Amino acid sequence: MTNPPPAGTVIYPDLAGKVAVVTGGSRGIGAATASALAANAVDVAVVGRDRNAIASVVTRITSSGGSAMGMVADCTIEADLTALRQEVDAAFGRVDIVVPFAGGDGLPVPTTAEDPRHWRRVVESDLTSCFLTISTFLPDLINSGSAAIVTMASAAARQAAQSSAAYAAAKAGVVALTRHLARELAGEGIRVNCVAPSAVENDKMRSWTSEEQRRQLPASFPLGRIGQPDDDVAATLFLASHASSWITGITLDIAGGKTMI
Repeated sequence: MTNPPPAGTVIYPDLAGKVAVVTGGSRGIGAATASALAANAVDVAVVGRDRNAIASVVTRITSSGGSAMGMVADCTIEADLTALRQEVDAAFGRVDIVVPFAGGDGLPVPTTAEDPRHWRRVVESDLTSCFLTISTFLPDLINSGSAAIVTMASAAARQAAQSSAAYAAAKAGVVALTRHLARELAGEGIRVNCVAPSAVENDKMRSWTSEEQRRQLPASFPLGRIGQPDDDVAATLFLASHASSWITGITLDIAGGKTMI
């Protein structure tokens, strides 16, 4: 039996007993999302490339009474994803929720300094990985009859930002892919939506910004603060649950109001 969820975790009873795959699940928003799904009594497959980080997330979930398995996979490689599907199906059965959050190389690179190899790497990690993950699990989702996909874009896909052009283009591609799939898969009972975070305080942000930069950053957001992983988690849970049963094809900006400026 799952222990009481952490304070602030919203519980959607209809999620209980479902199976979810979260890529990019070893750290940051992905790890927080995996933990929140498990707190909703979802069987969660935590997927990433860092075996130790994955194990840490799985241990945190299972020690709280949740159900989780971990698997190392590169989501740009079809063979890794095929093996992932086989492992998840064997452990938990058919997948109902896919959260392809792998990617995230959004560091600023001026286009005048853009290297074609970097461009291809970012597009592969942020867009191709999303497509391949979804296509791998589509047979499961179609058989579910009531499935949800929640992709992750970025505020960089919604307005000009300081990230690289490669990252902005890849994330804009995720938005377009989400809308296309939502229309195509609606008749199969599959809802496809997207979350688009802006600046989120996590280990990655702390590694490439100074304390002074982080103190100044909140002033650039109408709501006067930067994002927290839980902001994105709350939106993802909502879009995965029956509470959003008449919503598909949308991109929800988790950006403190910044994208309206």
